[in-house]
Amino acid sequence: MKNKLKLVKIKFPVNEPKIFDLEKKNVLKCLNTGWISSQGKFVTEFEKKFANFNKRKFGISVSSGTAALEIALKSLNLKKNDEVIIPTFTIISSIICIIKLGLKPVLVDSNIDNWNMSIEETLKKINRKTKAIIITHIYGFPVNMEKILYVAKKRGIKIIEDAAEMIGQKYKNKMCGSYGDISTFSFYANKHITTGEGGMILTNNKNVYLKSKSLRNLCFGEINRFNHDDIGYNYRFTNIQAAIGCAQLKNIKWIVKRKMEIGNRYYKQLKNNKNLFIQKPFNKYSKNIYWIVGILIYNKKGINKKIIVKKLRKKGIETRDFFYPMHKQNIIQKLKIFKKKEKYPVSEKLFKQGFYLPSGLNIKNREIDTICKYLNKITNFSS
Repeated sequence: MKNKLKLVKIKFPVNEPKIFDLEKKNVLKCLNTGWISSQGKFVTEFEKKFANFNKRKFGISVSSGTAALEIALKSLNLKKNDEVIIPTFTIISSIICIIKLGLKPVLVDSNIDNWNMSIEETLKKINRKTKAIIITHIYGFPVNMEKILYVAKKRGIKIIEDAAEMIGQKYKNKMCGSYGDISTFSFYANKHITTGEGGMILTNNKNVYLKSKSLRNLCFGEINRFNHDDIGYNYRFTNIQAAIGCAQLKNIKWIVKRKMEIGNRYYKQLKNNKNLFIQKPFNKYSKNIYWIVGILIYNKKGINKKIIVKKLRKKGIETRDFFYPMHKQNIIQKLKIFKKKEKYPVSEKLFKQGFYLPSGLNIKNREIDTICKYLNKITNFSS
């Protein structure tokens, strides 16, 4: 008889969404008026307010962050086999949208200090076939975009800024999501602003705006509605989701402040532990927004990621692995996207040694202290 896995109650979840009273009131308004689908005043209101918050002219709400990337990329009218540069250390959505559109993904490795895509490697991989770069901000710090933006503008390369994890974050005192040609966001339950599921495309380009609006809504014809103009998607956002989003946006300053407090509290208690690495609260160009509180475990004798995660789990402390690199994904290898075996040592190291700790908005300071105390203990560190 096989041993049954002992279920341990999760005392400290990785994330729990923070829902305020206004969200409930707004949803009730939708239910009472019957405006629950993609039509309704909250959709337009949320698009305008979110665009304004990020200093953009136009906002297009969609069903997910993945949908936002797919529509954003298609709106650029790239040709088959055009090259698009992305980090290998990111969610699979980035490469999926490229493959679906018949474009060619080009991967770059990460920096070990901030876990974002390598600027140097990105610049080296730009060539005449490069038509777009998806600049993806990872976990806490934004990408140091200055050089990439300069080269892209000079060479006519389109920039999609994937700011899914950066709602409320700033790069050099300007909002993340306000750079490049298009920016995309996610409102999944673990993001700073959540609508359960959902996403947003922002741009200052009216043509991109109009095309994106059409693409999310099956490209219905202007003269004859059911004579469609292009291959579009049913990626609409509901009025109920937008009602929640409008309420969430009102608390964005508090949310960002609290996330930074959570990250700073972890940092102060873990920074001197020589058996792990945690990012600092700031660097030269930005503060750490701590979308997640991630750590790397230095694999030493008797101490490695799997053992530590298992011990944390037994105490009811939930963790989550870092992203699994694109070049190692089963489906990508099966499809033989890349002709040669790709190696990206930093990204592989981040996955092997990295995971993140409970850092949702509902976590209490004393709970953070409890987690840090136990983590220091099981990694054989005494403060």
